[in-house]
Amino acid sequence: MTVDLLDSPRSGAEDPVPQPGPVVLRRAALRAVPNGDAPAYGTGVGEAIVCPADSPPAHCLAAGRPLLYDTADPAITEWATLDPGAVWLRTSGARSLLAVPLLAQGNTLGVALFGRHRDREPFGPEDLRLAQEFTAKAAAGIHEARTYSRARTTTMALQRSLLPHTLPDQGALEIATRYLPAATRAGVGGDWFDVIPLSGARVALVVGDVVGHGIRATATMGRLRTAVRTLADVDLPADELLTHLDDLVLRLAADEGSSDPAAETAGGIGTTCLYAVYDPISRHCTLARAGHPPPAVVTPDGAVRFLDVPAGPPLGLGGLPFEAVETELPEGSLLALYTDGLFEARDHDIDEALDKMFAALVRPAKSLDSVCDRVLTELLTHRPDDDIALLVARTRALHEDRVASWELASENTVVSRARHHASAQLSAWGLEEATFTTELMVSELVTNAIRYGRPPIRLRLIHQGNTLGCEVYDSSGTTPHMRRARIFDEGGRGLLLVAQLAERWGTRHDRVGKTVWAEQTLAPG
Repeated sequence: MTVDLLDSPRSGAEDPVPQPGPVVLRRAALRAVPNGDAPAYGTGVGEAIVCPADSPPAHCLAAGRPLLYDTADPAITEWATLDPGAVWLRTSGARSLLAVPLLAQGNTLGVALFGRHRDREPFGPEDLRLAQEFTAKAAAGIHEARTYSRARTTTMALQRSLLPHTLPDQGALEIATRYLPAATRAGVGGDWFDVIPLSGARVALVVGDVVGHGIRATATMGRLRTAVRTLADVDLPADELLTHLDDLVLRLAADEGSSDPAAETAGGIGTTCLYAVYDPISRHCTLARAGHPPPAVVTPDGAVRFLDVPAGPPLGLGGLPFEAVETELPEGSLLALYTDGLFEARDHDIDEALDKMFAALVRPAKSLDSVCDRVLTELLTHRPDDDIALLVARTRALHEDRVASWELASENTVVSRARHHASAQLSAWGLEEATFTTELMVSELVTNAIRYGRPPIRLRLIHQGNTLGCEVYDSSGTTPHMRRARIFDEGGRGLLLVAQLAERWGTRHDRVGKTVWAEQTLAPG
């Protein structure tokens, strides 16, 4: 017998009355008793077959029902002689041929051909019934496999499109990442990671794990990743960011629950997330987590440990607080963020897995990519049953020679002094070409802090790579807003000017007061 499949299934809705004609099939299986699948039977598995319009496979597919043939028929004899795909029929000496279409859920997948040897009775009604039963089961399995394959391919494409393709250009951390999709039939999950540059040379690291698998989990992951980026862009503290994310998951669950009460994981309830912000100037890292595994850290002296970050509830439970902690990380420390799929191997317990991860992180390596590969090699002995996201970062420090700050009095005469400080510092850094733009920014930001803010007032310049940041702090919590100034208005143009001169700008709120910042990109060289 043989099983020959169409590369693209025919839908009954699209082609209710198939017309006879040449058909291109691909051989999926060939088997004969007692000689197995010997090469003498012609076209092998995986090869294409062009069936003429008057051949049994073409007639069977056009009719959509089983057809019975006698191989002594001259037309069948000619087909078996000329068609390489039918060599098996002549070689096996079959006397009776049965062609049965492979049908599943209104789709025609291909055709199965059965040949019976000369020493047996020709095919009869009972053989026809059995052949239809067997092909129906086979077609259902093939259809399910193809559907799963398409769904997995679609989900994988969506997942990879939502994950970062390249890591952003920033100088606070050296970073390497890995993502491994699950190998189970449940499909790809919703694990994700992200690296988000923030103001003041800081960088946010995010790792999350959406419950469930398939397109629903991947789509939820995309929503949450976008939300985290939006909330990070307004410089929310880590614990407040998770609180807003928790509210979002609750809303998503309410929307999905109302439209689909049987939803497996409505809106991603139970999703875990770890959010960390590293400041290369203070070398402090602030972290908060929502039911996510704690990060591991390796200090330059070789000590390795988990950071003590309060677990917090998973996202979507609502009404429960999250707690952020701040820790100092020496320059050159290694920080590892991951999802729980890393520890779900079947052949070792959790303590053994932790020891292996610690050993892999501590051992010297040429690059962080080598560290990631080593961790995965040590912990995985088979394709993972759950998605794995791994992010490894090595901390850098922005030293005092790249940061300048001044305390300013709350009086108008200090604005010119602030411009002088900025100009002198840019000369010391060799950035004279940026002086004019920077003086304008400093003048506007300091003036606004004096006019609308409260003392103390601090000016800070940060030079990192090809980025120059200007920050002005005051103890007022009022957020400045850019507005359209009318023709005769004396004010209202300062922030508009800053927005035009800067690559990006914004406001960062502290526990007390705020910082208005602006960044410009320096010319190469």
